Amino acid sequence: MNVFYSTAHRDHDPESDFTSSGPTPYPECARRAEAIVQTLAGDPAFAIAAPPDIDPAVLKSVHDQDYLSFLAGVYTTELPHSAERVPTTFALRGRGRRPPNIRAQAGYYGFDTTPLTPGTWRAALGAASCALAGANALLAGAPVAYALCRPPGHHAGRDFFGGYCYLNNAALAAVRLTSRGRVAILDIDYHHGNGTQEIFYDSPQVLFASIHADPAYQYPLFWGYAEERGEGEGENLNLNLPLPPNTDDDAYLNALEKALDPIARFAPAYLIISAGLDLYREDPLGDWAVSLEGIERIGERIATTKIPTLLVQEGGYCLDELGLAVRRLLGAFI
Repeated sequence: MNVFYSTAHRDHDPESDFTSSGPTPYPECARRAEAIVQTLAGDPAFAIAAPPDIDPAVLKSVHDQDYLSFLAGVYTTELPHSAERVPTTFALRGRGRRPPNIRAQAGYYGFDTTPLTPGTWRAALGAASCALAGANALLAGAPVAYALCRPPGHHAGRDFFGGYCYLNNAALAAVRLTSRGRVAILDIDYHHGNGTQEIFYDSPQVLFASIHADPAYQYPLFWGYAEERGEGEGENLNLNLPLPPNTDDDAYLNALEKALDPIARFAPAYLIISAGLDLYREDPLGDWAVSLEGIERIGERIATTKIPTLLVQEGGYCLDELGLAVRRLLGAFI
């Protein structure tokens, strides 16, 4: 299996996550990707390669240009500052105007306290390049590929960041793949992929299905409810399957069947998995009871679709077992 991994992710390694309990160690740390790549590097079934650099202009296929200019320019030689930037004042879109001060724009484009660092833009570009390299591998005929993206992407929308995400890697790959046909995105992360939903909510070319913790009690709270079905040409092409605490292997697999059925009817040319491993029962950010064996069964069931598949790394914060969990998921496709 082709694995695309960029060391640029190391440039983005915030110290703190600002939560309601105060600052805590940042869970979306560089060690996440290192744990995964070290596990896969010891297995000859995986061919790990650095992705080619991308022209940032390709990001406009998904993201708003003013938003991209903010991400690229919030740390510059003209505006030097070494500390992490954390939004402190948040705009109510439609009521608050975008401030001209680029530093203040963090609260316009960010929907939570996800920090920005001097290396965030480089790392986000590296993650996007992994996803696009994976899409290109599928276009070249590969049946499966894995993009080891960090930072993750599924909470990033057309013009907003949050949830540790800045560029939507899965969405960028999906747009690239629509050059050859329709695409389905299946988000198995513990948290709802609100950014991906926003990007494709009215698209007839991309079906988005997400299995996630019920937003009535869990992040991102404002998105991910079952009644969100898409609109316009994308009506009925958005499927949310919120699940309660303590969801176990069998309950998750039952939900997976409900997601795969409309995907089969949609008959996509390509399938993208937003592969968040925070669904694992030992993950510190989740509260489900999905085992490693359950993760393997999830992979096996998805693999039976025989659709050319790109797996894009999203969440997963149990560092001691994250590499193993990823290996169990990917193993079903080999």
